[in-house]
Amino acid sequence: MEFDLAAMSSADCYKIVSASITPRPIAWISTMSKKGDCNLAPYSFFNMVSADPPLLVFGLMRKSDGTHKDTAANILSTGEFVVNMVCEDDAEAMNFSCIDAPPGFDEIAATGLKTAPATRVRPPRIASAPVSMECRLFQATETPGTTVVLGQIVTLHIGDEFIDAERLHVDAPAMQLIARMHGAGWYTRSTDRFQLARPTYEEWHAEQKVSRESDSFAT
Repeated sequence: MEFDLAAMSSADCYKIVSASITPRPIAWISTMSKKGDCNLAPYSFFNMVSADPPLLVFGLMRKSDGTHKDTAANILSTGEFVVNMVCEDDAEAMNFSCIDAPPGFDEIAATGLKTAPATRVRPPRIASAPVSMECRLFQATETPGTTVVLGQIVTLHIGDEFIDAERLHVDAPAMQLIARMHGAGWYTRSTDRFQLARPTYEEWHAEQKVSRESDSFAT
C-alpha cells in the first residue's frame, strides 16, 4: 500500500512512520534553564549521525500551540544538554518523565532519580544511566512542528563495568538498554541478537571467481 505523506495530517504521519521505523534508541535528555531549573524528558526521534565531529541528532516536537517544550527551550537558550541512555531498570522513571507537566516541573526530583555532576556543561547526568553524553548545541533547524537539533558530544561517560578502557571495547549487551517500538507505550529489550561480518569486495570477488571456475569445470 502506498501513502502520500504530503496529503496526510501530521498526526497520521506520526502514527504510520513512527510505527514503521523501529526500534528507536531513546535519548533521555537532561537540561537546565538559565534560571537553574532542571528538566528531564525522553525522545525517540534520535540517533548518532557523525563521528568527526561526534554529532547526534534528535527531533523535539512542539506543543499544540506551536511553542517550545522545556527541553527545546532550555537547549536553545543555553546551548547545553546531556543525553542519557535508558537501561531497563530505569524504564519506569523514564516513562514518568514524559508526563504532561507544566513548565518548570522538575522530573528528576519527582522521580527521585540520583544525579551526578557533568564536567563541561551545567545540566546533571542521570547517575544510573549506563552512558551519558554531555553535549553542546551544534545546530538547530526549525520545521513547522519540530525543532531538529544537532548536538556535539564533548564528554562521554560510560559505567566502569561496561567498558574495557584499554581496548575501548564496550559491553553493550550488559547495559540492558531499551528502545521505543510502535504505538502507545510499547518498548523492546535488546536481548535477541545476531551477528554478521561485514563483507569485503576482495573476498566477494574471489568467491565469485572460484564459483565461475567451478561451474565451468562442471560443464
